[in-house]
This record gives sequence, C-alpha cells and structure tokens, in this order.
Amino acid sequence: MSEQTLARPAATGFDVNAALLVLLKARTFIALILVFAFFAFAAPNFLSVANMVIMSKHVALNAFLAIGMTFVIVSGGIDLSVGSIVGLCGMVAGWLILNGIDLGLGFTIQFNTFEICFLVILVGITVGALNAFLITRLNVAPFIATLGTLYVARGAAMLSSNGETFPNLNGNAAYGSATFRLIGAGDFLGVPISIWMLIVVGLAAAYIARRTPLGRYIYAVGGNEKAAGLSGVRVNRVKYFVYMFSGFCAALVGIIIASQLVASHPATGETFELNAIAAAVLGGTSMSGGRGRIAGTIVGAFVIGILSDGLVMMGVSAFWQTVIKGVVIIAAVVIDQAQQRFESRLALQAQAALGK
Repeated sequence: MSEQTLARPAATGFDVNAALLVLLKARTFIALILVFAFFAFAAPNFLSVANMVIMSKHVALNAFLAIGMTFVIVSGGIDLSVGSIVGLCGMVAGWLILNGIDLGLGFTIQFNTFEICFLVILVGITVGALNAFLITRLNVAPFIATLGTLYVARGAAMLSSNGETFPNLNGNAAYGSATFRLIGAGDFLGVPISIWMLIVVGLAAAYIARRTPLGRYIYAVGGNEKAAGLSGVRVNRVKYFVYMFSGFCAALVGIIIASQLVASHPATGETFELNAIAAAVLGGTSMSGGRGRIAGTIVGAFVIGILSDGLVMMGVSAFWQTVIKGVVIIAAVVIDQAQQRFESRLALQAQAALGK
C-alpha cells in the first residue's frame, strides 16, 4: 500500500522532460506568435487590412515552394533549382501570352489562360523530372544535380528574352488570355485566389504525406533508402515524384508572380530556394531526411514571410534582413538537432526503465 502511495506522485506529477519536448515540437508555432506580436507593436500599419492581404500573398509564394521542398528533403534530397524554375516558368508564360507559338508560314498558335497555365506547369514538371533523372539514372548527387539545373533554367530564362522583361501581360480577350491577370490579382469571397490555391495544394500535399502509401514511401526513402528498396519500395519512382512535385509548385509560383506583376523578368525567383529551405527546416523538416510535416512547413513559411515583410516595414536594411534570415536558418537546424538528441536520450531512458 505504501509503495503505491509513493509511486502516485511520480505518475501524476509534472514531467519536465515531457513539457520540454512539447515546447521543442511546438517551436515553430511559438515563433510565429512571437514574431507576429513583435511586429504588431513595432511596425507601423502592420495590422492593417491592406498589409495583411499583401503579406498573405507573399507568404503563399514561399509556402508553395516550401511544400515542394519538404517532400524533397523528407526523401533525403535537396532542390536548389526551384527559384530558377520560377523565373523560367514566368518567362514561358510571358512568351505564350505575347507571342504564342510561331509554326512558320504565317501560322501562330495562341493560347487561352487555362492552356497557358497547363503548358507552364508542364515546363516546371519537366525540369523536376530532369532533376530526378540526373539523380536516379546518372547517380549525380542531389546538391550538384539541382545546382546544375539552377544555372540551366536561369540561362534559358535569360535567353528567352535576351535578358529583357516581358511587359504588359494583360492578355487578349479574343484568345481567352485576358483572365490571366486575375490569378495573381483576383479574389474569391474576399480572399486572394493565390491563397485558395495554397489551401488546395497544402491539403493535397498533407493528404499524400499522411494518408497514402506514396507518403509512407517518401518517409521510408528518406529514413533509410537501402532498407526501403529491400522492402519493395520503388525508390526511383518516389524520387521522380518528389522532384516533379517540387517543379510543379515552382511553376505555380512563376504563374502567380507573372500575373501579379503583369510582367515577367528572367531574374525572378533568385534566392527563393533559400526561403523555401528555411521555411521547411523551421517547420520541423529534418535535413537528414525521413521527418517533416506539411502543416509545420506552412507555419514556417508564415514565420519567414512575416519576418521579411515586418523588417521591410520597420525600414531594416536589406543586408541585415539577409543576416537575420541566415541566423534563423542556423537556429532552426541547431534546435532540430537538439530535439533529435533529446528524443533519443528519452528513448534510451525509457528502455532502461523497462529493463529494470
């Protein structure tokens, strides 16, 4: 009887380790609250409706790329080419709207908005497939393969216009392309269309990650590629999917930016890959693969987006903004590593307790 009485406080008492683990797992959400609260007081007009709308559009762009990046990193890879894919896809959209496709002999094919978006997305998926081909068939390391396609895609974007901007992408009502600008500037029920697109893509990605065999295969490949292959997982197909999905997300961003600006420039998307990686890592995605959540990544994208816009509204130098983002990335990785070590230590302690 006395032993049960003594054991009861230990069973029902406050567990410091468990509380610390909860805080570590919720670090991204806590960071979001702190960053939002800070800029709500420090930045003028931060809470205005106009600023919230603009900021939500900026967050959506980063979130699209971060969702695709999460799949890639969880599978054990990296995609440095997404920013260049954004620029290339924007230029493809501009080319199709302004010029169509010249077949020669005076024949030119013009496209409506749906067809333009379809072709642009096809370009993004194709570049993603090229990344996967280099990695799976030619055994090129993901870092080198995607670094190479970063330069190829950016160079192709530059060549498409000799480095010039495609302006006035208002489209032509006669060809059905006049609605292109609504993708970035339009809204539905007062919410920007890009946010609705993010909701659809985010829910689809979360469903794939958590509710489908493909999602389990992605985590398995990132956790232990050789073991996954021996258990029957088609590793190469999984890698094709994650890189093609990343290219798809980058193509959406290229379309949205071209639509918002009603113009496309080949330099669009530079360093976007860094923000995507930062959002994914900040959201709990492990750079060693095998671990990450879409919901956490989206929260991480909000943190990065609010941090960027808030610093701009406070008049902080762009140079210092870069430094601060770098510190955030380093801190996120350090905390992630600390969480993994802490979880391992708790697991060993639990095993030791069971052994006794």
